Amino acid sequence: MNIKLTLLTAAFVASSFVATPAMANDQLALSICSYVADDNKNSLRKTLSDNRLRLRNVYDSIVCDGLPLVRHAIKSNAVDSASFIISQLPSSQVAAYGDIEWAQTNGFANSEILNAIKERSAS
Repeated sequence: MNIKLTLLTAAFVASSFVATPAMANDQLALSICSYVADDNKNSLRKTLSDNRLRLRNVYDSIVCDGLPLVRHAIKSNAVDSASFIISQLPSSQVAAYGDIEWAQTNGFANSEILNAIKERSAS
């Protein structure tokens, strides 16, 4: 009986710890999306640094309003944040995403951010 109670308690405690990081990751992603939309590069950089995250490692898992970070920045006209994001990604990764084509198709062909994408893609 004691063993079953111990195992049940251990399972409950373990499941409690699993739920917390998921909520923290959701909040972290929301904060990152908010900083990008507000074009707050310094807060974006600080949040990544404080959480010991490299943007290149988490870029694919962060979606803001259904868009990847660079497209969210283009839509929000967040030039500083977009430039920071683009500088943190490998040039091959920037070129592969097709953000230039997306921007031109969706009415953002005049965005300053496209120049940063083109420069980084050419590297």
